[in-house]
Amino acid sequence: MVSKIEQDHQRFRQIVRGKIRKDLRRFLTRDELIGREGKRAVSIPIHDIDIPTFRYGDNSAGVGIGEGEEGQSVGQQPGDGDGQGGENEGRHILEVEVDLDELADILAEELQLPRIQPRGEHRITTVKDKYTGIRPVGPASLRNFKRSYREALKRQLAMGEYDPVNPVIVPIRDDLRFRSWNEVKKPQSNAVIVLMMDVSGSMGEEQKQLVRLEAFWIDTWLRRNYDGIETRYIVHDVRAEEVDKKTFFTMREDGGTRISSAYQCCGELLDAHYDPSQWNAYLFHFSDGDNSSEADNRQCVKILDEELIERCNLFGYCQVHSAYGSGNFINVLQEAFPHGRADQYGPRLITSRVNQKADIYDSLRVFFKPGR
Repeated sequence: MVSKIEQDHQRFRQIVRGKIRKDLRRFLTRDELIGREGKRAVSIPIHDIDIPTFRYGDNSAGVGIGEGEEGQSVGQQPGDGDGQGGENEGRHILEVEVDLDELADILAEELQLPRIQPRGEHRITTVKDKYTGIRPVGPASLRNFKRSYREALKRQLAMGEYDPVNPVIVPIRDDLRFRSWNEVKKPQSNAVIVLMMDVSGSMGEEQKQLVRLEAFWIDTWLRRNYDGIETRYIVHDVRAEEVDKKTFFTMREDGGTRISSAYQCCGELLDAHYDPSQWNAYLFHFSDGDNSSEADNRQCVKILDEELIERCNLFGYCQVHSAYGSGNFINVLQEAFPHGRADQYGPRLITSRVNQKADIYDSLRVFFKPGR
């Protein structure tokens, strides 16, 4: 019975995965998805799926209760209400909880993303429990049904209690077997995500929502590839500073823009906390492409060329559309790094444009297609 239930549950999960994959572009742009984010899972509304369950009717009337005649209807009698019934079929909405790792796998399958190959030395180790054997004592949650059944069967055969006509196997306490584990040390690939965003006056709420959605999926995919990951946030107008997550997505200024301030702040952050031999660094900058001057554009290129690109796995520049921004900075980067500063693993500097929510799907593919 347990095996049958597990099979039904797995089949239901496959149906859910199919629904999510079919509507992945739509799920990528759902604002409320971020609001439903839990510790390691999100709740996703799925249409037209219903979990099979027993439904019990009203037993107050029916066959064998009270007086009745042949052909008389069973159950409740029609009501006397005056309401009109609708003619359209309703849509059943079921909220299913999906683990973020599973959601990342669906994203990778649909976008055909390769697994990321961490770089650098893995000097940091973690201790994890690994199930390696069977023992006669342990908690009920680790009980091994098959081994317990086999022990009970062997005991009954040895004692002559087994009846092939009535093959009932009843385990006793001494028959029970439990899974055992050992602590093993495992190299851990650590990564840091540094998110930088322009918060000048030309970046409004619409642009920040695009950034928030893109950042959510970037974080989800990278966490699927690394055991340990940290996220740091930098905002900038003419000056830059590190902030917390809430401030990052809500802060707004009215000043100008000097992008180099963010890149300098990012470099100082990496110098202070993230040794490139131990950390895989992913740097992402979000802006509408409006910078203060050509001189600062050249300063940005210099910082990227001499400091940031060499020490990170990937530098992603995502330009969001704004009616008030010039949108020129993406051209500066493409001219300065026509091949994305490529090495044997592909380009390290990658640019993308997100003019609307629908563009997030393609932007994620552009950033992570190289598998860096």
